[in-house]
Amino acid sequence: MRVFLSGYGRMGKMVESLAEAKSWQVVGYADIDCPEAYDTAPKADVCIDFSGVGALHKVISYAKRTKTPLVCGTTGLTEPDFVALRELAQEVPVIWAANYSTGIAVLRKILREYAPVLSDWDKEIVEKHHNQKIDAPSGTAKVLLQELDPKDEASVIHGREGICGKRKANEIGVFALRGGTVAGEHSVFFFGEDETLTLTHSASSRRIFAAGAIRAAEALVQKPNGYYTLEELIF
Repeated sequence: MRVFLSGYGRMGKMVESLAEAKSWQVVGYADIDCPEAYDTAPKADVCIDFSGVGALHKVISYAKRTKTPLVCGTTGLTEPDFVALRELAQEVPVIWAANYSTGIAVLRKILREYAPVLSDWDKEIVEKHHNQKIDAPSGTAKVLLQELDPKDEASVIHGREGICGKRKANEIGVFALRGGTVAGEHSVFFFGEDETLTLTHSASSRRIFAAGAIRAAEALVQKPNGYYTLEELIF
């Protein structure tokens, strides 16, 4: 496989290491320090993107110019960004995921299938990340929220303070903790009458995200043009 790396920070370098261990060829990379590379880089079998929201239009331009499938792991995207990715998917295979770990994919499937059984229980999400993470809540917390509230009907809050009143029936709290070197931890709490159910996924290393992106790339290049989810590729 020939791979082009978009973003050459810690994640990009980890992807590079795993790709080279599989004897893949890294044909180039682009980063904030060398954005011009997007305009000159050659076609690859796949582009793996762990850059930043400011680079997305450059990534899409590269994929369109070279017809290279795109594995995108950049978080903090807005709805217009997702529209642009779906438009790109008409020309090349595209996958976007906030978290490429297999465990998170399984957690999402569990929530999708079984959260409706607990529809009358109180629900909260807590996520923890290292002190260098710049966005909150995490992209993974947002997709877990979508599984709990697929119709976007809940009242979502990100903090409580003072006399805030009793908890609303349709309220979901999403809270972000930042500190140390935590690679990532996400917990979904269900509070019922006299019982609590907690589902937690912990990542001890960012390596699982890079490895997941590599697995996604291997599956994506076998697909026709379209916009895919990690769950579709795994399950």
